[in-house]
Amino acid sequence: MLADWRGVITPADRDRYQRREAAWTVALEQARRLGGSGDLEALGALIDPQATLNDPVIPEGRYRCRTVKLGNTGDDEDLGYVVYGWFACRITRTDEGLTLTKLTGSQRVRGVFYPESETHMVLLGAMALANEARAPKYGQREDRDVVATLERIGERRWRVVTPWPQVESNLDILELVPAA
Repeated sequence: MLADWRGVITPADRDRYQRREAAWTVALEQARRLGGSGDLEALGALIDPQATLNDPVIPEGRYRCRTVKLGNTGDDEDLGYVVYGWFACRITRTDEGLTLTKLTGSQRVRGVFYPESETHMVLLGAMALANEARAPKYGQREDRDVVATLERIGERRWRVVTPWPQVESNLDILELVPAA
């Protein structure tokens, strides 16, 4: 049986998770005020904090995924948002539970989804960077730990929302759509 995420989460990630509404507010304000790469409003439901639908469980399989970084941890000289291109992700069921693995790109998360509510699941994971073969296990390296929520925002469209990520932004959104 899958452990309750509340017994697994680190204190730092518990704090980030509890402040996710503030992350949305700060990140969207900065994104709109400072501008960035791409058309922010064209992202639609992806950047609407109220766009969550019931039944967040994502089916196993291959997915296209892209990251949108909202807000910045620098100053007003930095971009307010960055929309990246598409990468490869996979959802699998393992002994740990339903697992997300971002397979390509320079920041690759791997984590386990835990049931939480009708509208979201909690992801606890860690980040692999650059040429590292794999991410550390959650809780081994605080600077790589990730806490996020999985939300369904369309018929076959999900987002993984990371409040207060470790680097660069105030809110990261990983969009997931089934691969062709």
